[in-house]
Amino acid sequence: MKENVFDVLIYLFERFLDGDAEGEPDTDEVRIDLLEAGFPQAEISKALDWLDTLTEQQAIQGGSTPAFRVFSAEEMARLDTESRGLLMFLEQCGILNPTSRELVIDRVMAIQEEPISLENLKWMVLMVLFSQPDEEVAFARMEHLVYGSLPAYLH
Repeated sequence: MKENVFDVLIYLFERFLDGDAEGEPDTDEVRIDLLEAGFPQAEISKALDWLDTLTEQQAIQGGSTPAFRVFSAEEMARLDTESRGLLMFLEQCGILNPTSRELVIDRVMAIQEEPISLENLKWMVLMVLFSQPDEEVAFARMEHLVYGSLPAYLH
């Protein structure tokens, strides 16, 4: 089975980040756990780097002005029409604000896999919201979408 960075990130999120673990897990212990779970070393390193960069980001400061987003060619190569529609839907329903949307897009671009599936994008949004202070309500709403299901049509 060929695991990728998303598989490692989802495993980490479900096992360590979203749990009731006391304190922050030790990086070496996490790496050993991932190796024992069968993940390739290269994918583990990429996932841990991705998470380190996410935690280094500044806290999201909500913008009050609506924003219009034009995607670059590189972003469009990673985010298909359905994925861009999901981001717009999440922003329109208040789960993402323009600043958190940009953080999600930044994290999408940091993953070197094209294109990003809709399911993986939902997980990335969930991880971004989890990493930000004062985003508990948005996180809970997104968690329902990740573990539940999205409406058939997003308009």
